[in-house]
Amino acid sequence: MTSSSDRSLAVGVEGPKSYEIRTYGCQMNVHDSERLSGLLEQAGYVRAPEGSDGDADVVVFNTCAVRENADNRLYGNLGRLAPKKAGRPGMQIAVGGCLAQKDRDTIVKKAPWVDVVFGTHNIGKLPVLLERARVQEEAQVEIAESLEAFPSTLPTRRESAYAAWVSISVGCNNTCTFCIVPALRGKEKDRRPGDILAEVEALVAEGVSEITLLGQNVNAYGSDIGDREAFSKLLRACGKIEGLERVRFTSPHPRDFTDDVIAAMAETPNVMPQLHMPLQSGSDTVLKAMRRSYRQDRYLGIIEKVRAAIPHAAITTDIIVGFPGETEEDFEETLHVVREARFAQAFTFQYSKRPGTPAATMANQIPKEVVQARYERLVALQEEISWEENKKQVGRTLELMVAEGEGRKDGATHRLSGRAADNRLVHFTKPDQEVRPGDVVTVEITYAAPHHLLAEGAVLDVRRTRAGDAWEKRNAEKEAKSAGVMLGLPKIGVPAPLPVAAGSGCGCD
Repeated sequence: MTSSSDRSLAVGVEGPKSYEIRTYGCQMNVHDSERLSGLLEQAGYVRAPEGSDGDADVVVFNTCAVRENADNRLYGNLGRLAPKKAGRPGMQIAVGGCLAQKDRDTIVKKAPWVDVVFGTHNIGKLPVLLERARVQEEAQVEIAESLEAFPSTLPTRRESAYAAWVSISVGCNNTCTFCIVPALRGKEKDRRPGDILAEVEALVAEGVSEITLLGQNVNAYGSDIGDREAFSKLLRACGKIEGLERVRFTSPHPRDFTDDVIAAMAETPNVMPQLHMPLQSGSDTVLKAMRRSYRQDRYLGIIEKVRAAIPHAAITTDIIVGFPGETEEDFEETLHVVREARFAQAFTFQYSKRPGTPAATMANQIPKEVVQARYERLVALQEEISWEENKKQVGRTLELMVAEGEGRKDGATHRLSGRAADNRLVHFTKPDQEVRPGDVVTVEITYAAPHHLLAEGAVLDVRRTRAGDAWEKRNAEKEAKSAGVMLGLPKIGVPAPLPVAAGSGCGCD
């Protein structure tokens, strides 16, 4: 509980202090930023208007460390904020996340105008560290070596009124040679099933109708508590929660993807027919060099079992092109798996060195021009398959959960956008009656493109939902608050899949 004296720390002469959070990387970072927002608002800060671009009393960078030049981008952004801070007395800058966990004191040495550096294990300390930096007038660097408390115990400012991330574990026990995340997030720690289900039930009571179970290696859940079937049991338990319409999860690892999970997906009505299953490479030789504990046959076998149990499942993946030592024959094996698996989408990456990973120092680094050429061939193949798979949806009648902010051209085209059960993005004709984000509409698909579908005819049915009510209530409260002081409205909507070629960020899945 935050006391009134704690809240007063974030209130200046002209009213509450504002904050802005800039998030980089994976879904775990996105969810951590929701917690950072909750912590700051509990401490009395208010969110700066959208697009404030550093014009806030506190600017927080929630960083990612998995790209080759992640540190250069961070210091460039910090450099651009230095003159703003110099001209704004009392402004503070904080850096957290994976890069902060890795670089620690280096950040303050390179950017001495930074006030707070905190790591992945102690995000709950941010408000205290900001106040300590203000009082002591010196930078505060505090990096915990292990998790202090499971982050879901922290206050959270949910970005959506009707869809939510629910973290079931943190950390990872894998040792993939391209990934630094286990070193920065630590070994896997699982939440108790009862705590997870209590959070889901509380969210549903608030109007949430879709949840995404989140973990660095989500289907390894149970390894920390000694139950190999814990994840499938969790999926089935979510199926019994009244009012919970959609359950998703990300990202699983092929090593831990067992038959009981496939059965739970197929037999639990609110678990959606969608699976994101990272491949990384189709070559057994490259998979071995990556320390991925499966091979091509095992991967394709999982896809075959999922399709047998859930025929309409949309399967997506992550692929890395140009891993050290990858030959043309290795790359052809990846193309073979793509043709066989027929992914709905693929998040494709050109390999880049992650400082601190074994792969960064491996021999036979692939020339940039070779990686680029292979990447373009892969993208062209996947675009063709995505389009062919989407064309199979034409003529189908689908239920969509209405979203906001997912259709960039919706205003000009007089359309709305939503997600089908399999997470395909559908743009549909705006009906005459009011439709709110979180409501459900039924449409017939009339056109397919590689990355979206269109329903150009009239909406067949509109179902107003408790989730839509929750969205409407939240917006009404925001409008009431903004009548006096514009605080800025957050982006509302289902946690959106990241764009092709951006992917999950960490690439550790």
